[in-house]
Amino acid sequence: MKALIAVLPGDGIGPEVVEQGTRLLKAVAERFSHSFELVEAPMGGAAIDLTGSPLPPETLALCQRADAVLLGAVGGPKWDPPAKVRPEQGLLALRKELGLFANLRPVTPVPSLYDTSTLKPEVLRGVDLLVVRELTGGIYFGEKRREEDRAFDACVYTVDEVVRVVRAAAVLARARRKRLTSVDKANVLETSRLWRSVTERIVSEEFPDIELKHMLVDACAMHLIKRPADFDVIVTENMFGDILTDEAAMLSGSIGMLPSASLGANRRGLYEPIHGSAPDIAGRGVANPYGTLLSVAMLLRHSLGLEQEARAVEAAVASSLDAGVLTADLSAPSTRPAGTREVGGSVIDRLGE
Repeated sequence: MKALIAVLPGDGIGPEVVEQGTRLLKAVAERFSHSFELVEAPMGGAAIDLTGSPLPPETLALCQRADAVLLGAVGGPKWDPPAKVRPEQGLLALRKELGLFANLRPVTPVPSLYDTSTLKPEVLRGVDLLVVRELTGGIYFGEKRREEDRAFDACVYTVDEVVRVVRAAAVLARARRKRLTSVDKANVLETSRLWRSVTERIVSEEFPDIELKHMLVDACAMHLIKRPADFDVIVTENMFGDILTDEAAMLSGSIGMLPSASLGANRRGLYEPIHGSAPDIAGRGVANPYGTLLSVAMLLRHSLGLEQEARAVEAAVASSLDAGVLTADLSAPSTRPAGTREVGGSVIDRLGE
């Protein structure tokens, strides 16, 4: 197979973890006889420094013609408010321009990492959940206004926006354990009442084989820690999904472990680890690249349709973790942590075992 993949290293540790992702993609192409063209472009703070824009037109054009996009991370204190042009604006714009409305974040703790989580192993046993976060609506994209003594952020959702993300989540639930939890704040918010009513209609009319449960976001936050193994697929709005998935990351022991895929109506997707740019450790070669490597697996599966290759990457990651190749955020203080490049090499060596 031939594919064009846009590579956006971004800021902070982004270039370091993306380098391991591109190494892995090249190894997959070689071992499974594919041809991947990897084209790098600036985005985020790095792009602001180069061009004044967090998403230069050339970068957007590359992403629009690519089969998939691999992103590192964006942001850092250099570009924090009160700066008017910020790296995160580029990421929001890219999601909007590519029509990426569903963000998939799987959470499947590896048994060899149970001890790195703050939760007891018996709580983590059997956890295999997927959060589907609506990505282009809600309060992040609503009207914003700042006055001298107050500020205003509008949270707006349309029926169509809710329908498409719920439908995507239900399709994924149907291929798993056929359980869907819709998370909202319907006891307080009108947008959540719309969300709940639309969700009930879509599931009852189009997915009668799916078990639907509604849960308030505060209750979901509690149950993610108390009984995470009860969840299968969670679907929720933009801000709730942002917060809940960062919480769910700690089930795996480190936020550096979790991948994500942002998808739209076609196969093109944006793939990135859920962690930030971590400028405090940038350039030291100690960042955890596992979230990026697992994002590569999602890229192979969802955008390129290469299920065998995706499974091979996931198996290689699991094998590397079982062998104790752990970065500092995962290893005990008494052990020597693996570096970023060492982890990448370990996974590549185990590819196709």
